[in-house]
This record gives sequence, C-alpha cells and structure tokens, in this order.
Amino acid sequence: MLRDRLRTSAILIVIVLGLLSLDYSIRIPGADGVWLLPLLLFFAIGTAWEIAVMLSAGGQPVRRTVAVVGATLVASSAAVPFLWVLGTNDYPKDCPVGRLGWIVLAATAAVFLSLIAEMREYGKGGDETPGDAIRRTSAAIFVSMYVGVPMAMLIALRGLHAEPTAGRFGLAALVTTILVTKVADAGAYFSGRALGRHKLIPRLSPGKTIEGAIGGILASTIVAYLALAFLFPALLARPADTTTVMNETAVKTGLSALLAPSWVGAIVLGPVLAISGMVGDLAESLFKRDSGVKDSGNLLPGLGGVWDVTDSLLAASVPAFFCFATGVGGP
Repeated sequence: MLRDRLRTSAILIVIVLGLLSLDYSIRIPGADGVWLLPLLLFFAIGTAWEIAVMLSAGGQPVRRTVAVVGATLVASSAAVPFLWVLGTNDYPKDCPVGRLGWIVLAATAAVFLSLIAEMREYGKGGDETPGDAIRRTSAAIFVSMYVGVPMAMLIALRGLHAEPTAGRFGLAALVTTILVTKVADAGAYFSGRALGRHKLIPRLSPGKTIEGAIGGILASTIVAYLALAFLFPALLARPADTTTVMNETAVKTGLSALLAPSWVGAIVLGPVLAISGMVGDLAESLFKRDSGVKDSGNLLPGLGGVWDVTDSLLAASVPAFFCFATGVGGP
C-alpha cells in the first residue's frame, strides 16, 4: 500500500510539475492556464464519474454519462475565451458574457442537458417508479454543479490579473491555493495524532479531531504567509516585503491595499482555505457513509479515488478566487 501510494504520488507530482513548468515558460497571452487544461479535465471527469458511481452504489438513480458530460461541460466553460486567442484573435473586451459568464451559461446548459436526457428515455423502462426521473435529473445536476463550477473557477483563478502581471499572478495564486489547501490535511493529520482528544464529527469521520482542525488551520496560515511573502515576489519579480509598497497605495486601492501585505493576506487566506478544504473532505465522507462504500474509487493506486485528491480543492476554489480577486497577494 505504501509503495503504491509513493509511486502514484510521484507520478502525479512529476506530471503536475511538468505542466506547471510549461504554463510558466510558454505563455499564450489571453489563454493563461491552457497547458493545465488536460490535468483539470482528468480530475473533473474522474471526480464526476466516481461521485456518479457512488450515488448508484447508494441506491440513487443517476445517468452516469449525463452527469460526467455535464460536469465536463461546466468545468471547461471558463476556457471558452481561449478559443478566440488560439484562433489568432483577441477575446472581445466588450463581450457582454465576459469571462466568468461562460460558467453560468454552461451550468444552465448542463441543467437542460439532464432534462433532455430524461425526456428521451421517459417511459421506456417498465420497472420505473414515480419520482425516478426527478431523482436522476437532480443527481446529474448535482454532479455537474458540484464538480464543474469549482473546477471552472480554478481556470478563472489561473487567469486572474493576467495582463498587468504577464500571467504570473494567476499562476502564483493557483499554486498557493493548492499548497495551502493540501497542507491543511497534513497539519490536521499530524496535530490530530499528537494532540487529538476531542472528536470533530465522529459520525462522519471518527479520526478527525478539533485539535487536528486547529493544527491544520495554523499550518495553512503559515504556508499561506510563506507563499505570499516569497512565491508571489519570485514569480512577479517584485521585492519580497510588499507591505510598504502596498500601504503607499492604500488610499487608491482600498480593500486591495488592506489585504495585500503578506501577513494580512495569510491571516485571511489560511483559515478560509483550510476550513473550506475540511468541509470538502467531510462532504466526501458524508457521501461515503451514506452510500456504504469505503473508497470513492481505485483509479489512483495507494491514494484511493480521484475524489480523494480533489475533495478539498472543490470546496476551496471559489473562496480562493474571491480572496485573490479582492486583494490578497496584491497584483
């Protein structure tokens, strides 16, 4: 088990670092993050499939293909503006849809995709009970939104403040989000093992403790500070101590200036992402318990399923976007 875990982790790390290196070194203006799309689609499709399978195992009717297609559609929607750029045209600045608007449109399309699928098949099965169509539609829409929207927001996060920073701000924000969210898991685990006395929610996850949760929050806050104080300056080519610079622009930028200093940003970002990640982790535990399964899947030997990797990021991506969009990291 440990050997499989180390092997799978090593492969994932190599792939992630390779794609991040491409994303850093070969920039396509207006399509920042395009090199990371294969990785995002792998995790989106894998997570959606595992949730759909888990719903089926728990006795919930769901059309797996519809759920996965819907999640993929929504997850990739934030990359629609890339099509203009890759087609040698700039994305229209006056486009009424903007960039985030594509996520809303794709989410709406996913809802009606689920409905159309049910309309086509309604009444064909002789053993259906009243309410099955509604439950299948609801399950497919849930998977599409739960997986697709957070994944799309990771693309939006990667493209944040792209023009004034040559695409580097979004890359730093994305890497920081992953590090801060994932280190909470490690901090909670080790803190819980050493100091854990009071169970957090034993009905869902007997191993999680309040002390572990506090340790995870502290670990995330420390990593958030290190990332904001050193990773951001390194990628954005600015002095490591940005507090003085940002204070000089406080009158002009308001909330952005308030959140820009590394220590302030860390105090906001660390707890927000740590707590969000814990919610995502517990959400997966809830589904496992209710479905009566031990693991979400076995696609990643030693690590479990794809959802085991993405659970915390799904919950943290939207809060991360808002944190960085409102001034954390100060572009």
